[in-house]
Amino acid sequence: MDAEKIRNLTGDELLLQQRDLNDQLFRLKFQLKMGQTESLKKIRGLRKDVARVKTIMREKELGIVHKNALASAPATAAPAKLAKKAAAKPAAKKAAAKPAKKSGKAASSKKRKK
Repeated sequence: MDAEKIRNLTGDELLLQQRDLNDQLFRLKFQLKMGQTESLKKIRGLRKDVARVKTIMREKELGIVHKNALASAPATAAPAKLAKKAAAKPAAKKAAAKPAKKSGKAASSKKRKK
């Protein structure tokens, strides 16, 4: 399935799509173990589709907007949220700066011979 088609789905439709893909994947794996099929290409494709759906669900959760989605979808409040988060990141990095290294005495005491 194409990523653009998946991006146009709603949250509930994405969950339904993920369940369907997982069900199909389970059935194909079962058939493969039973020796009824040798469709490795289908299994690989389904695994990639499941990963694609999960990725897009996570993008929607985080509010990530793609260039292609901007052209087809109307503007939302998500870019404003991203701008606020981006502005807060430098301040958070400064607050979480690493402490200074310990003096050389503590490190040299381990090197002494007994």
